[in-house]
Amino acid sequence: MAIFTSQTPMLKKEEVERNWYVIDAKGKVLGRLASLIAQRLRGKHRPDFTPHVDAGDFIVVINADKIKLTGHKLDQKIYWRHSGYMGGIKLTPAKKMLEQKPEEVLRLAVKRMLPKNRLGRKMLKKLKIYRGESHPHTAQKPKVLEI
Repeated sequence: MAIFTSQTPMLKKEEVERNWYVIDAKGKVLGRLASLIAQRLRGKHRPDFTPHVDAGDFIVVINADKIKLTGHKLDQKIYWRHSGYMGGIKLTPAKKMLEQKPEEVLRLAVKRMLPKNRLGRKMLKKLKIYRGESHPHTAQKPKVLEI
């Protein structure tokens, strides 16, 4: 039986150092941007990634109203939710959703790329999305993340 001295480093939640990043979503494609954000929130960009620890960074997204959808998604994509009652389905086209709640479009795209458990919900809380250029997180001195 072999005994190995070097083991894979496993992060503990107390050892995690989180950074703040700001991303400008102006002219960016929704899915590509969402996958990059989900990767950063999960911490998969780090060399010491540990699946059971929330090691991701805080992400601030500005200009969420200027995000793009490719192809015919603007006309054909449907967001739906259900009240739980019979016939209680509510359908919203992507065009209307982008006009009314562009933050929700990006949040839903990122949410669906994260784990569907307590850890995923905790990761999603580190995502801050804003419609315009300004955001209230200047005190955290976020670094600009170029895509």
